Amino acid sequence: MTLQEAIAARHSVRRYQEKPIEAEIVKRLNEEIALCNQEGGLHIQLVTDEPKAFSSKIATYGKFSGVSNYLAMVGPKGADEAIGYYGERLVLLAQMLGLNSCWVGLSFTKQPDRYQMADGEKLHCVITLGYGANQGVQHPMRPMEKFIKLNGNMPEWFKRGMEAALLAPTAVNQQKFEFELLDDHTVAARARFTLIGYGQMDLGIVKYHFEVAAGKENFTWK
Repeated sequence: MTLQEAIAARHSVRRYQEKPIEAEIVKRLNEEIALCNQEGGLHIQLVTDEPKAFSSKIATYGKFSGVSNYLAMVGPKGADEAIGYYGERLVLLAQMLGLNSCWVGLSFTKQPDRYQMADGEKLHCVITLGYGANQGVQHPMRPMEKFIKLNGNMPEWFKRGMEAALLAPTAVNQQKFEFELLDDHTVAARARFTLIGYGQMDLGIVKYHFEVAAGKENFTWK
């Protein structure tokens, strides 16, 4: 499975089988986590065999079941966009490795003894990982025109990037983002106002999707 195939195949999954993640997959995830932490200045950690975070009534309200593995998305305060960008990079790798996932902001109980946080860091959210009881469903798609500004024609690479961005997970599918093609090779991406929050984190997620499909060699971010 390629990254673009993973973008198309990956949907949020909240119910999981009681099946441990194999050691070789854990190793591969931890290797990629180390790279993401180094590049992004983050402190993401993989937590395995830990069911307490999703065993309370809060998790039941969020319709989660069978969760015992997750990514603790730890990083500096204010690093929301980086958390989204590198978290989605890990989510798509997990999909390629045969795992399912779901971004979770509130429907869990913090377990601070299972991950580390340095001064100035916070737990931004978690991402559940595991073998889904199902493969999830695609969220409703909105017209691309609602999310873009163009100064001229739309290059094919920009269109590919936007198609992938629209498949990105965002908080309650709010999709509060906008992409603008400033010239032939410069793109600006912005988070729109949202009462729900998570706008900058969502922006990081959609920017990663855009990069994968558009090709980083075709443009630069403003």
